[in-house]
Amino acid sequence: MNAVREVEAVVIGAGQAGLSAAYHLRRTGFEPDRDFVVLDHSPGPGGAWQFRWPSLTFGKVHGMHALPGMELTDADPARPSSEVVREYFDRYERAFGLRVRRPVDVRAVREGTGGRLLVQTPDGTWATRALINATGTWDRPFWPRYPGQETFRGRQLHTARYAGPEEFAGRRVVVVGGGASGTQHLLELAPYAAATTWVTRRPPVFREGPFDEDAGRAAVALVEERVRQGLPPRSVVSVTGLPLNDAIRQGLADGILDRRPMFDRVVPDGVEWRDGSKAVADVILWATGFRAALDHLTPLKLREPGGGIRLEGTRAVADPRVHLLGYGPSASTIGANRAGRAAVRDIRRLLAGEPLAA
Repeated sequence: MNAVREVEAVVIGAGQAGLSAAYHLRRTGFEPDRDFVVLDHSPGPGGAWQFRWPSLTFGKVHGMHALPGMELTDADPARPSSEVVREYFDRYERAFGLRVRRPVDVRAVREGTGGRLLVQTPDGTWATRALINATGTWDRPFWPRYPGQETFRGRQLHTARYAGPEEFAGRRVVVVGGGASGTQHLLELAPYAAATTWVTRRPPVFREGPFDEDAGRAAVALVEERVRQGLPPRSVVSVTGLPLNDAIRQGLADGILDRRPMFDRVVPDGVEWRDGSKAVADVILWATGFRAALDHLTPLKLREPGGGIRLEGTRAVADPRVHLLGYGPSASTIGANRAGRAAVRDIRRLLAGEPLAA
């Protein structure tokens, strides 16, 4: 299909941020498929949650905030989060008639004519006056490079391909990464693996006590400042620390979370440090996070010299037609909801020819 269809807004991505934006577009009078369209390349509802490992049950998820207009109630904490969230997002899409088009892979967003952007996909092109990009990070797992990585005779995988602890039974596993995924993997693997070794670039910071609203605002502000400067965002978790819950305390007491500094090289049968010490391994599990999936926006030249995209709120400073949701300070689920509302408010001003918020 080669037809170019004109709409007022295109939302790319139907995770938390994209659905929040679609909800607010509809609530303020935009009609799905007539005034705006939601494009999602996943096979079904659920955003990145649908790809999470089965052992990540809903009860282990912290900070899952409900989408606007519909609470997530009576979720069984023992069920996989992938199932709970997939079903919830599916109900949400149908309840508000968001008509998400999937699977649709956005290849590129380019400058069009008449002040419109061209959103190009194998299923056709949309010419839009505004763009809400909510593509998240799941499609861009970050693999750091270390000397000798290509010589390792065992298995290397990233969190994005982790399917649960059972497949590591009897294996010696090195887990790389100091975030929530790394600690979750270690706690799950310990009863199955022959041995586990935890390595991180920086000493992990465990957070005692409740994480209140003031602490949350302060953490988001630190991430937001980097985005304002045009630097690549760090995750909110990187400035909040890891919650010191009962499972973490037990892992520390049992020695499972006995962290070692980052190794210097990978060798065929494990990893080595500069002092000659070594951890023999059958598997290296890289729990090293993700980067924003923004390659399709490259033709718009939005990046600053610092490598990031400078934002004013959710709006790209380099192009006021483009909003990034789930990027930097709006990467949390509650942040995505707020960002969706703010982006739609800004887009309404843009389309009406009104001054944009400073």
